[in-house]
Amino acid sequence: MTQDSLSGSTARNPDLDWSQIRETILMLALSVAQIEMSMRDSDGSVEVLSNSFTSMAGQVKMIERTAASLPESAETTEARAAIIENCASVGDMMRSAIVAFQFYDKLTQRLNHVTSSLGSLADLISDVRRLYNPYEWLGMQEKIRSRYTMEEERLMFEAIMQGKTIKQALVLYVQAMEEKKHKTGSGGASPDEEVELF
Repeated sequence: MTQDSLSGSTARNPDLDWSQIRETILMLALSVAQIEMSMRDSDGSVEVLSNSFTSMAGQVKMIERTAASLPESAETTEARAAIIENCASVGDMMRSAIVAFQFYDKLTQRLNHVTSSLGSLADLISDVRRLYNPYEWLGMQEKIRSRYTMEEERLMFEAIMQGKTIKQALVLYVQAMEEKKHKTGSGGASPDEEVELF
């Protein structure tokens, strides 16, 4: 949002200058601030978790290598095999957890879209010259649409722009995600795919 100050007549202290548009802008600014604060707070936790997963994966690999290097003997064979098997199992579970945890990247991207869209909306309605111009609204909507990278998001956007309710748009989104999941199998990464941490 480009305006430096949202001061002026408010619902708490109305005067002849009071406007529901200013109230709307204030509410949008609050929403943007809350989303950005939540994202900032969660970034630190995600970084700690990512570093912990990376460190644990390295330590499990080290334990597995150490067990594999133990000399073959009647006393160590069974323990060695159990350690290697358990390390492989823990490694698989960690990879699955990391893949499942990568939702945060998608969440962050979507929240960035929301804050940007709310900012664009607040900028438009705060400018009386643009507020009543349909082309300005179309331009803003196209700008918002162009930021979506997933087809499912664009589908939801189009549904809302066609006047569907939020509930109807979400049903379309979920259906599209289910279809995508069925096309790709499980919808998850294959075991051979490399897992990237954030």
